[in-house]
Order: sequence, then structure tokens, then C-alpha cells
Amino acid sequence: MTLPVWLLIALPLAGALVLLLAGKRSDPWGHLLGTAAALASFVCAAVLFADMLGRDAEQRAMHQSLFSWVPVGELRVDFGLQLDQLSMCFALLITGVGSLIHIYSIGYMKEDVGRRRFFAYLNLFLAAMLLLVLADNYLGLYMGWEGVGLASYLLIGFWSHKPSAATAAKKAFVVNRVGDIGLAVALMVMFSAIGAVSFSGVFGAAPQLGEGTLTAIGLLLLLAACGKSAQVPLQSWLGDAMEGPTPVSALIHAATMVTAGVYLIVRSAPVFDLAPHAQTAVVVVGAVTLLFGAIVGCAKDDIKKALAASTMSQIGYMVLAAGLGPAGYAFAIMHLLTHGFFKAGLFLGAGSVMHAMDDEVNMRHYGGLRKALPVTFVTFGLGYLAIIGIPPLAGFFSKDGIIEAALGAGGIKGVILGTATILGAGITAFYMTRVMLMTFFGEKRWAEHNHPHEAPAVMTWPMILLAVGSVTAGGALALGGTLQHWLEPVVGAHEAHHAVPVWVVTVVVLAVVAVGILIAYRMYGTRAVPAEAPAGSALTVAARRDLYGDAFNERVLMAPGAQLTRGLTELDDEAVDGAAGGLAAGIGRLSDGLRQVQTGFARSYALSMLAGATFVVALILAVNLW
Repeated sequence: MTLPVWLLIALPLAGALVLLLAGKRSDPWGHLLGTAAALASFVCAAVLFADMLGRDAEQRAMHQSLFSWVPVGELRVDFGLQLDQLSMCFALLITGVGSLIHIYSIGYMKEDVGRRRFFAYLNLFLAAMLLLVLADNYLGLYMGWEGVGLASYLLIGFWSHKPSAATAAKKAFVVNRVGDIGLAVALMVMFSAIGAVSFSGVFGAAPQLGEGTLTAIGLLLLLAACGKSAQVPLQSWLGDAMEGPTPVSALIHAATMVTAGVYLIVRSAPVFDLAPHAQTAVVVVGAVTLLFGAIVGCAKDDIKKALAASTMSQIGYMVLAAGLGPAGYAFAIMHLLTHGFFKAGLFLGAGSVMHAMDDEVNMRHYGGLRKALPVTFVTFGLGYLAIIGIPPLAGFFSKDGIIEAALGAGGIKGVILGTATILGAGITAFYMTRVMLMTFFGEKRWAEHNHPHEAPAVMTWPMILLAVGSVTAGGALALGGTLQHWLEPVVGAHEAHHAVPVWVVTVVVLAVVAVGILIAYRMYGTRAVPAEAPAGSALTVAARRDLYGDAFNERVLMAPGAQLTRGLTELDDEAVDGAAGGLAAGIGRLSDGLRQVQTGFARSYALSMLAGATFVVALILAVNLW
């Protein structure tokens, strides 16, 4: 008997509810319940995956309608779930990597008084993320989308006693709300144009819609993706979000939440395939962001912020691939899956380093840690080799696939995109080699009170398992086109077109990567690393300030918004309140005038009656004489 799909969501949701409602009574065992709920959800996903493998390709998708959710007028939306080949990839990633991060957090958050609450928020996040990828309609996806935003706000600001953490949580929430407006308006456009928000209804009606409507929907969905996936111009929140506990960075900002935008674009493939202008916008956003994030990562001394910039860049690769249509959908998902392994492993490795260094995050105060942290060094090193694309590790297969698809776009477009992706690979090699050298090699630069030590087994084993995935996942997904064939029923089949022979692309990319490694080695491997960052060039200063992303948003978005708000306030004060006040004042003056007439004296009233009668008689006589 097949397990119900809703069980995937119900288990972590139940864990979150129990831990939040039980309160401090669950402190002694809350972390165990939270971890058990995540593991149970992963077991359910594995069972459903095995069941799916036993079916023919056209029979693998499973739909479950739980109840009538929104029966309002012409709108009928069921609370339905859909488990197909695409959502299965995400279900396994979310629950699998999520479970490892839960286990890691048992050790990492051991001394934190709010550990039970932290696990409740982790469970809540898993439930919301699973709803996002399992919903069979855009309204259910939107519900999960907002749930993920709430959970990320709670987790980023978990240490809210730190002003920086509280500010980062608010910033992430506000910036994401800008993107969320895009998804909300896209829902309205779908209902207005189609009368439905289900995937089947929207995709079935898409060929009959005008290109303008499809472009509008596509651009609105892209805006939503930019918010959740930290793509230009809504990328500014990601670096600040590193104020949350490191497991949060691994779960939300490496493996799951930031990939929600990629899922949204690939899930909406039938819309984007019919809206070439929106598809071009997706490609441009991805190309700009992959270079933007890579440049920022070159100048960060905070190990977590360097990895955050890397995440931004790698998601840019995925968005670019998704914008290439059928030629790139499978590679976008492949890089998403491999990235989930190596980037989560890198973040957990960074947490292990911080654990050993009394929460120090400045890499200029590290150095020579490979001997003190051998397990962390090896697992982090494998993640490093995977992300820069060294064969046969995971990132080699997925990133090279995206580069080949970009070159395959043909013409000037192919040249531009191919150059951007190859250049991004070289910059990635530079900043990740910089991280490795500053952290694990060179002279010891830490303070005397630091005594680096390896993390406990409950933290190292998840790192080891993620490192294994960093080594093997790419080959497993790429071998014989495994993932492409798996996703064909959802995103369609595509025959690869290689504008340049594959071996030539591989050689060129590896050469560029080697150049990036050598430059980093010359700068950080052959020279002493100063304890304080030197002034640097104008580009270095700009990269340290996130290429002025906050300044741009403030100047282009916040300042005009504030000015508009002030204008509307003045309009309300002067025009609306002024009109209402003027009317009230006029009535008051009229009342004062009438009050003078109503004296209460009989002689005054008699005189008024006499004057009125005299006026009427005079008027009648004048008319008759005329």
C-alpha cells in the first residue's frame, strides 16, 4: 500500500506543534523529537521514491486531493498534493539534507537554552518547504512560500538578543515580501485570465493565452524567485542572514529555501516556454547574479559571508540554466541537488571551525587548522573540490552541463552566456581557494586563548555523509543522462546540442579554474595573511560592501518609496483631511450664523414674521403692476 503524500508534511509539522505547545517541559527531549520527525519524513520520502521507481514513467506522478479548500464564486481550489519526478527530487533533498542538519544541530546547539525552540522552527521550516514543492496548485505553493518566509525569519533572528540578528531577520523578511508580491499578483493574473490556479489548469490554458499575459505572469514569477533565491536585485538580505546559527545557513541558505525560486521557474516551464521575453529576463538575472555573487565572495573575510556570496553565485548558475528552457531545466535541477550536498557540507564545516574557534568568523584569525581539525579539513576540502568543479566530483558534472547548455544557446547569446559561466567558474575557484588557504593552511593566526579541537561525532558524521554526496552525487545523476530521463515527463525531452565539443569545454573550464587557483595561491599561499584587511582597490572595497547592493536598493527602491509615502501622507493631510476639515468648519460657521437668528425672544420672531410678510406683499404687488 502506498504511503499518503501528506505524511511527508504532517510529520515535521506535528513535531513543530508538539515542541511549541509543550513549551519548556519538552526541553530535555525536544531536540530528539525534532530530529526523529525529520528522519521519519525522510524515510517516508525514500519509501515513496522506491514505489515510484517501480512504476512506468507515465504512471509515476501521484495526486491526492485532501479537501475543498477555497470554494468561492467561480474559484474552486482543492487542497491537493502532487508528487511527481520533480517534486520527488526536492522531497528527498529537503528531508535527507534536513535530517543531517538536525543531527548536526544536536551538537552545535547543545549549550543553547533555546535548543528545543530551535528544533521546533527547523521542523516548521521543513513542513513549509515540503508544502511548497508538493502542492498541486499555485495557491498551495504560495502558502508554503509564505510559511518558509516565516520560518526563515524566526531562524535568522533566533538569537534576537543580538541587534544584528534581529535586524537581519527583519531585512530578510522585508526584502522577501517584495518578491512575494510578485507571486501574489501572478495568482491574480492567472485567475483573471484563466479562472484557475492549479498547475493543470494554468498549463493547459497557457497555449491559448496571449504572449503579453504569459510574459506578465513569467516576469511576476521571476520577481518572486529573485526574492527567495537572493537574485539581483533582491539579493541584499542573504549576507546579513548569516547572523543566524550556522545550521540555519546550511539548511535555508544552501540546500533548500534559496532553491525555491529555481523550483518555481522549472515547475512553471510551460509558461516560460511560451514567453520568450520572460525567459530572456530569467537568463539575464542568472548571468548577472552568478558574477555578482562571485565577485562579492572574493573580498569577504567572514567565512560564512564568503559562503553566502558563493550560494548567491551558484543559484545564479541554476537560474541561468532554467532560463535556457528545455536545454537547461535538467542541469538546473542537477546543480541544485549537487549544490545541496557540497554547500551544506561547507556551511557545516564552517560551523565546525567556528565551534573550534570560540565562534570566531574572521578567516584572518584562522590559519593552520588542518592539523587541529582533520575531519573538518577533509570534508570541507571535498566540498571545496566539488564546488570548483574538479572531476569526478559532483560540481564538475552539473556546472559543466550548465556551461555547455549556455554555449549551446548559439550566436552572440551563446558567446555571452558561455563567457559569463566560464568566468564565474574561474572566480569561484579563486575565492574558494582563498577560503581554504586562509582557514586551513599557513601560519597559525588565532589568539592564545583559542584551543582548536575537532567537533564531536554528532557533528562530524553529517559532514562526512555530505562529503560522500559531494563526491558521488554528480556522477550518479549524470551517468547515462539519468536525471534528464527522470525529469522528462515534467519538463519535456531535449536533444543536447553541443556548439563546442564537450572535451574542449572541459579543458577550457579546467584551465580557467586552474588559473583561479594559482592566483589565489600566489596571493594567500605564498604570503603572510595580515590580521587586518588592507585597504585594497576600489573594486575590493566595493565587493566588501556587496557591490553597493544596499545603497542601490536604498537609492532606487527605498528612497522613492519613502518619498511616495510622504507625498501620500501630505495628500491625506492637506487634501483629504483638509477637505473634511473645511467642510466641518463651513458647517460650523453656518451653524454659528443660524444660532444668531434663533435668539429665543418672541418680539424678534414677530418682527421677522412682519418683515417676511411685508416682503411677500411687496413682491406680489410688483408682479401685478408689471
